[in-house]
Amino acid sequence: MAGPLDTIDHKPSETDTREVPAAAPGDRPVLRERGQREVFCGLTSIVWLHRKMPDAFFLVVGSRTCAHLLQSAAGVMIFAEPRFATAIIDERDLAGLADANEELDKVVDQLLERRREIRTLFLVGSCPSEVIKLDLARAAERLTARHLPDVRVINYSGSGIETTFTQGEDGCLAALAGELPQAAEGAATRLLVVGALTDIVEDQFERLFKEIGLEGVAFFPSRSSRDLPAIGPETRFILAQPFLGDTMLSLERRGLQLIPAPFPFGAEGTALWFDAAARAFGLDGDEVAARLAPYRERAERSLARYRDRLEGRRIFFFPDSQLEPPLARFLAREVGMELTEVGTPYLNRRLLGPDLDLLPVAARLSEGQDVDRQLDRCLDARPDVAVCGLGLANPLEAQGITTKWSIELLFSPVHGFEQAADLAELFARPLVRRDTLKV
Repeated sequence: MAGPLDTIDHKPSETDTREVPAAAPGDRPVLRERGQREVFCGLTSIVWLHRKMPDAFFLVVGSRTCAHLLQSAAGVMIFAEPRFATAIIDERDLAGLADANEELDKVVDQLLERRREIRTLFLVGSCPSEVIKLDLARAAERLTARHLPDVRVINYSGSGIETTFTQGEDGCLAALAGELPQAAEGAATRLLVVGALTDIVEDQFERLFKEIGLEGVAFFPSRSSRDLPAIGPETRFILAQPFLGDTMLSLERRGLQLIPAPFPFGAEGTALWFDAAARAFGLDGDEVAARLAPYRERAERSLARYRDRLEGRRIFFFPDSQLEPPLARFLAREVGMELTEVGTPYLNRRLLGPDLDLLPVAARLSEGQDVDRQLDRCLDARPDVAVCGLGLANPLEAQGITTKWSIELLFSPVHGFEQAADLAELFARPLVRRDTLKV
């Protein structure tokens, strides 16, 4: 049997693990794994997308299990009438005894009659809808024709068959990118910031862009699902989240150009992100750095409080959110943590290249998941902190390994200068808890 670092050139089995060379940028060995996975599905992203676009509604076409997931994951966090629901696929639908499209049309009509504030309705595919080959793209076209101009209906997949949970946002924004209006000549957005950010972070970023002299900046998704920024052939975009590969391709098909940059986590990462955007539009790098200096210095001072707690501590990332490489870069370079392994579900080098270039050379990088092998490596490494999904946290804690839930990093404001210390605290907190509970 091949060992975990076997490099023999053969087609991998579902449980095969190989170390293969990565392509530039970020050229380094990558441990590729294909086996059993332990991740949430893309439906989970509805929790933060629903919060970002208050005039939108997310209708999952799925099973009672899908409904239970959303209620469990999101219901406890939302203190108002939710803007998501599940159109249940039951045994009659699965057996072909009912017309699923007819039933879906009835559900949508009833929903829109009750919730007249809805301006965009997302039909979200699930594992069951994909298994029975329900054509939600055609359903969205049919329902849009029926309900425009009041409501636009868009579909995307939140299925977990071959995805991880952050790809729900990717699917949503990739579909919504096709709806961005084409601007009149000379009126297009200059810079499009792509990725769902909390309102407080978006406001901070907007102020900083104005401070460095970059005008014509818009954010996608917008706070209104129907008030989308207009784009043109000169529009460039920069990503705020590292899991938007399909969205990137959708925007490029619309003629937009990507600005590569490290992601804005921590003081250094945020400064490099703004610098990349500024340089793309010909702004003076030294002047931009000078204007950002007070914010960067304040962030670095705030991070110093956590460096004593985190420096030298060893951390292991299980593949879960796709945030892992930029977070690892932040933790290694800005608070001195030691990276034992940086796992990520998918390694898109066009998106992650600038962050990979800044990772310590000795850091092991893995792509994909074979959960049993990764658990073995984690137990062998005995890190101080393991970043993982909820399903792995309790077993690891039972083995004496302190854990951090990766999903919390999507629900919390963690981007930018002002949130740098908050981000560090999310990793320091479980260590404080562990030390406090020691007897």
